[in-house]
Amino acid sequence: MDVVTFGEAMAMFVADSPGDLAEVSQFTRRLAGAETNVAIGLARLGLRSGWASRVGKDAFGQFIQAKLRSEKVNIDSVTTDERNPTGFQLKSRVEAGDPQVQYFRKRSAASFMGTEALGRDYFLSARHLHMTGIPLGISENTRAFAAEALNLMKQAGRTVSFDPNLRPSLWASREEMISVTNAFAFKCDWVLPGIEEAELLTGTRNVKAIAEFYLQHGVKLVVIKLGAEGAYYCSRTEEGAVPGFKVDNVIDTVGAGDGFSVGLISGLLLGYGVADSVVRGNAIGAMAVQTYGDHEGYPEEASLTSFIKQHLKGARCS
Repeated sequence: MDVVTFGEAMAMFVADSPGDLAEVSQFTRRLAGAETNVAIGLARLGLRSGWASRVGKDAFGQFIQAKLRSEKVNIDSVTTDERNPTGFQLKSRVEAGDPQVQYFRKRSAASFMGTEALGRDYFLSARHLHMTGIPLGISENTRAFAAEALNLMKQAGRTVSFDPNLRPSLWASREEMISVTNAFAFKCDWVLPGIEEAELLTGTRNVKAIAEFYLQHGVKLVVIKLGAEGAYYCSRTEEGAVPGFKVDNVIDTVGAGDGFSVGLISGLLLGYGVADSVVRGNAIGAMAVQTYGDHEGYPEEASLTSFIKQHLKGARCS
């Protein structure tokens, strides 16, 4: 495989009409999960991606596996829990701004995924590991799994990308979230926070200071997502800012950050320079916010290339 990732996936029920979730009577079932978003996005671009996890022996677990198979994501390392259920969530439909999301994931099958479930050969068959901060907060089991996977891949000389994807509701305290998330980030090669996350994790909103905070702890590349403004990147050898793509109709912002990761990771693994890889990330993020669903707007390679050509119009990175 090119990329392996892991985490919790859930069945997601998206409201068919705008309004408070308590008032909605009809929903459409979709797949939710930051890591599955990335695996699906990479597969659509032609990379070989795999996802490891644990699902319940129930309809939701079957749905998740069938959906990933249909997207050509390898799920050979997904196990089934005979006792604990697959989590799910409810998501509102909005006409502007961020949707309301309610999670039902306590004691989910994925939360019991510990180090004994880690398939070493499966992970080592990939040349890159992508991980997020979500498993770090779900349970002690998933945090231990994440630590084992990270150490395994680093010791084998694989590259690792890390999106903090902070979920404060999963943590006992803000201080623990910051401490644990940064401890994992320091061990990774590419760290990809959003600007709000980066400010929370480092105490500053200055992109240069944020980058230096991680670079001095051994990170090789820091890319900070700036929303509509684009992204800033910095390594020990290069630095720059890439403007975002103008979008007239923002429908659903969930999944845009994962789409950015898809573009950046695919670009770097395919041999593009950092700036051009960030362009790809910005483009997929812009495409993602124009559709309902977390990953429904992610493109195939031809569509991504066409979108960039049509919207870039000669603009260069600074």
